[in-house]
Amino acid sequence: MASKNRIRTSAASKAFDVFNVVFLSLLALSTLYPFWDTLVVSVSSLKSYLSTPMHFWPSEFSFEGYAYMLKKPELWMSYRNTIFITVVGTLINMAITIMAAYVLSKKDLKGHRVFTFLAVFTMMFSGGIIPTYMVVRTLGLMNKVWAMIIPAAISTYNLIILRNFFTGIPKELEESAMLDGCQEVGVLFWIVLPVSVPAITTISLFYAVDHWNDFFSAIMYINSQKAWPLQLFLRSMLFENDAAYSSGGESLFLLGQPMKMAAVMMAIIPILCAYPFFQKYFTKGVMVGAVKG
Repeated sequence: MASKNRIRTSAASKAFDVFNVVFLSLLALSTLYPFWDTLVVSVSSLKSYLSTPMHFWPSEFSFEGYAYMLKKPELWMSYRNTIFITVVGTLINMAITIMAAYVLSKKDLKGHRVFTFLAVFTMMFSGGIIPTYMVVRTLGLMNKVWAMIIPAAISTYNLIILRNFFTGIPKELEESAMLDGCQEVGVLFWIVLPVSVPAITTISLFYAVDHWNDFFSAIMYINSQKAWPLQLFLRSMLFENDAAYSSGGESLFLLGQPMKMAAVMMAIIPILCAYPFFQKYFTKGVMVGAVKG
């Protein structure tokens, strides 16, 4: 009887494994296809794009969309602004987040629970769009790239993850450093940070992706074209080309979908290239920070 149960269990387990593989494979394909479709259309001619509703491979290669975009000086200016926002913004984010997370990880700190509550409270209730806009305007940050950096100087969600990670670090490491004459700042830089590389790398990538893709802040605070980030430039290009296409102002190809997809790919590829270098830190960095409390 036990043998039959084991056989049934084994058969059911195999069937479940097969179902999981099939289901997850289909889910992965459905997630991957939009990106693949964007890539294929970006290297296709307009004729090739219009010839079929499904784009698995371009029947006629063309890179005119990329060539058209690369000739725009505004593209390189917006790239420069976005790179500055991403690099400087991420450095400021991590400096503030690391210091705040380290302090909140000290459970013997007076008022520890109060400070933690105040931090979590901001996740549930915020000042709102209009008060934030008024603060940015009062500080004189309108039409400046700093308007996309300073208001987003810290994320409470990332702060809590890093704080939980720091809490999970054995206190014996810090105590031994203190006995050797190390101060709190030294403990943070020489003990805590080196063993927190997975979490710090993961949180840094979270911040960098947020800055790279930030569109809403640019819409609200930046009107000057010289300060446009990449996302605003691409939005302007798509709107202008749609308007030109409706009026018949330029060639059909340059105003067609391939040019639009080329613009999208140029926004995706730089930040996408960073993922393979940080992927090995994701599981350890996020999961450990999520379960320690």
